[in-house]
Amino acid sequence: MKTKSMKKNSFMEGAIVATLGIVIVKIIGLIYVIPFNAIIGESGGALYGYAYNIYMLFLSISSAGFPFAISKLTSEYESLGYNKAVKDTYNISLKIISIISIIIFILLFIFAPQIGKLIIGNAEGGNSISDIAFVIRCVSFAILVIPFLSVTKGFLQGHKFISPTSISQIIEQVVRVAVILIGSYLALKVFKSDLKTAVGISVSGAFFGGLIAYIYLKIKINKTKLLKIDTKKDKKVITKKEIIKKIITYSVPFIVISLIYNLYNTVDMILISRTMSDILHYPIDKVESVLSIFTTWGVKLNNILLAVITGLTTSLIPNIVSSYTKKDKKDVDNKFNKALQCILIVLVPCTLFLSFLSESVWTLFYGDSYYGPLIYKVFVFYALFGGLYSIVVNTLQGLSKYKLVITTVFIGLIINTVLDVPMMLLVNKLGYEVSYGAVLAAIIGYLTSTIISLVVLHKKYGFNFTDTKKRLPSLIISWVVFELVIMILKLFVPTDLDNRLIQIPILLLYGVCSFGIYGAINYFNGNLKNLFDIKRRKK
Repeated sequence: MKTKSMKKNSFMEGAIVATLGIVIVKIIGLIYVIPFNAIIGESGGALYGYAYNIYMLFLSISSAGFPFAISKLTSEYESLGYNKAVKDTYNISLKIISIISIIIFILLFIFAPQIGKLIIGNAEGGNSISDIAFVIRCVSFAILVIPFLSVTKGFLQGHKFISPTSISQIIEQVVRVAVILIGSYLALKVFKSDLKTAVGISVSGAFFGGLIAYIYLKIKINKTKLLKIDTKKDKKVITKKEIIKKIITYSVPFIVISLIYNLYNTVDMILISRTMSDILHYPIDKVESVLSIFTTWGVKLNNILLAVITGLTTSLIPNIVSSYTKKDKKDVDNKFNKALQCILIVLVPCTLFLSFLSESVWTLFYGDSYYGPLIYKVFVFYALFGGLYSIVVNTLQGLSKYKLVITTVFIGLIINTVLDVPMMLLVNKLGYEVSYGAVLAAIIGYLTSTIISLVVLHKKYGFNFTDTKKRLPSLIISWVVFELVIMILKLFVPTDLDNRLIQIPILLLYGVCSFGIYGAINYFNGNLKNLFDIKRRKK
């Protein structure tokens, strides 16, 4: 079906469009934390993180599996020419998600105090259980909107309409940030309300942002008459019972995987809090400073890295499903290798840059801090290894290898959970920051899951990583050169200055020199050309 206002995107086009949209969203999300941090401080950041982490965990139950499942199912039916099934898939999924969302909202609202107790235990002197319960209840209203937005995005992505979903993300973020900044400022500075009220208003921004973005996508769908497609020429009629079965079959593994995946952050949040306060008896102000980095401020910086992952995933799933449905094994293998190479070429140097220059980056966004840059230089690797596994997970899901995904994700989570406390106690005894142990435990968990998945993909399903392995030595050389450039610059250009504005030219200098040389190396050795030189097949 042709539409006048939307056009379909190829794999790399979709990946670039999605990534650009997400990068814009993440940049907005990164910039707003500067005034937001100044308004609510570290204690407010910890409180915001408590609520938002729990919200994301419950959101994964109510909707996280549906966008990918709907995208996969839509792409599958469209490739086979089952237009009525495409339409029914969307309508049925909205009905299912409405029931799940209401149930999750009620549970979250009622049991908010118990969740608060689980997070902080008997710790006193910081945010109270009632404070945490209040902000959890405020953010719970977003559960009534975001799942519908997610399903609609999945529907459009399954049609390979990436641009509207990217625009909707920007709209959602702009509205959310406006509510966060204006609401928290008015609450604290104008009406002199307490911190929990300011944070409660801030987390409710997720509801308003999601609502406006959902309305935008519904308008786009109605204008293009995407749901009024001609079903008379369908080669086969798929019953609603079959569609429901497939939605459940596809969604449940996604939901389980997403739930386990989100448990990484929640488990770390709880175990760091309990280990530092109950076992090592750190003062509550330090505990909440560290937790605010893990749940809010450090996560915001990592989101720039994860934007690349999300953009790739958005385009990867429907394209891999389409090729897999057509039994084009070579194309599936090619796209997976491109995704892996994109992570290695883009994400690794960005991670190294943020780690080596954590002091300048942290000072620029949040001002002078002792714990911030100290912890973030290690915490940034959380995003790298988690992001790498995310690509592998989403590829396996696109190929319906759910059993393998659930097994490897669960193994990784168990390893992370078991190692968290011992690793924190070990690094503390060695004289390092306690939270380094939690990061190391997570990295070991992610790496284990990734290695198992890649081995199985190669041995059982015949995936060929020859192209990626062939380019790995040249990539390693470029990473080493990248680090050396930064280390040499550090001999001449200091990064420990307190002034926030001076960090801008410092980071620009380091960025231009290091990424400029890195880009030149990968251009001349052919890595960049190989990544983007994807020939379009003739229809």
